[in-house]
Amino acid sequence: MTFADRKQPAGARGLRRPRLPGGPDGKAAFWLVGPALLVLAAIIGYPIVKAAIRSLYADGIDVHQPFVGLHNYAAALWGSSSSTFWASVEVTALFTVVTVLLETLIGLGMALVMNRAFRGRGLLRASVLVPWAIPTAVTAVLWKWSFDPAGIINAVTGSHLVWTGSEWPSRIAIVVADTWKTAPFVALLILAGLQVIPEDVYTAAMVDGAGPWQRFRLITLPLARPAILVAVLFRMLDALRMYDLPQIFTNGANGTTTVSILVVRATLSQLKPGYGGALSTLTFLLIFIVAYAFVRLLGVNAVAHAGDRTEPA
Repeated sequence: MTFADRKQPAGARGLRRPRLPGGPDGKAAFWLVGPALLVLAAIIGYPIVKAAIRSLYADGIDVHQPFVGLHNYAAALWGSSSSTFWASVEVTALFTVVTVLLETLIGLGMALVMNRAFRGRGLLRASVLVPWAIPTAVTAVLWKWSFDPAGIINAVTGSHLVWTGSEWPSRIAIVVADTWKTAPFVALLILAGLQVIPEDVYTAAMVDGAGPWQRFRLITLPLARPAILVAVLFRMLDALRMYDLPQIFTNGANGTTTVSILVVRATLSQLKPGYGGALSTLTFLLIFIVAYAFVRLLGVNAVAHAGDRTEPA
């Protein structure tokens, strides 16, 4: 028997996944979750429905505006404003992919370090979470000072670059600030997944002669995969609606206008509530589709993979 066959402790091999049929347990779960769903529907559902309805009417400060149907959506997707909308979608996708990738890799490394037993581990875990606890607006201001031409970044690197004065330096600065702030959040979620892995699994692998890389690849990554996917999903949904950092850094200039900035700009600055409602609805649909595709393609497999560890051998 190899260590791969001995991943699960013997006492856990006879366990089955808990199921909630339409019996007492299922009814109790429904009544427990029901109030939370009602609150979410009131807080989140109402603004979404209101924005969708407003997007069907013409722009203007008067409440009574003519019904224009899908004209605002057509203007955003392929009409006169389509170039601005799709440019913001590309910027949002760029920030999402780069920041989530960096935060996942850095967060995984931080979680592996914090999961080890050493003196001062509690203090390290508390200090790592400090960047995540700082409000995003405060983080943006601090990093904007750091990336100032007379700031610490240029002083350390010996350069004289105006980071927020051109396209790619501005994007790099925003990615650095966002990664610094939210990588600890990813590390916290992954650490929770690492702590539920039985130590006996690693002991059995070491007895069978598995090296550190084999233990990481064949034990740590598969067993921590559900936690990693949850962390990636949360951060991806958050990054798709990024607003604070690019707004404070550059006010959306130099190729840093995200979809959320475009929505606020159209609704408040340009006084186009109908077009802004269409943009906000499109943003919601974009985030929903991405989240649904992510869960369907990766999340279900992760849940099934985790459940297989509790099925009878």
